[in-house]
Amino acid sequence: QVQLVESGGGSVQAGGSLRLSCAASGYTFSSYCMGWFRQAPGKEREGVASIDSDGSPSYADSVKGRFTISKDNAKNTLYLQMNSLKFEDTAMYYCARVRAPWCRRSLESPLGRVSYWGQGTQVTVSS
Repeated sequence: QVQLVESGGGSVQAGGSLRLSCAASGYTFSSYCMGWFRQAPGKEREGVASIDSDGSPSYADSVKGRFTISKDNAKNTLYLQMNSLKFEDTAMYYCARVRAPWCRRSLESPLGRVSYWGQGTQVTVSS
């Protein structure tokens, strides 16, 4: 049974940092593309960053240079380091296992390209 459990969300002032974690279980974590997605109230879910099984990262333009995705295969854990946070980064953040071969293109739209979702963790940035 695949499980994805996010943690690390919270409230922070603009310019601050947060680190999200996603603990994965029930499958061979190292073999799959993983991604972070977010959804703000009234908006569609959007891609933030993904990391392929070989460790190659991809980022949405809106977070390039500020966010870093990484993973620890030994710990079956995915991370998202978020720096220089902006008010518009406020959203529910979701960890996901992405279907191959959509690892990079899942950031354009996750529809039909994600196999499993976590329950989400809220990030609130105050201006």
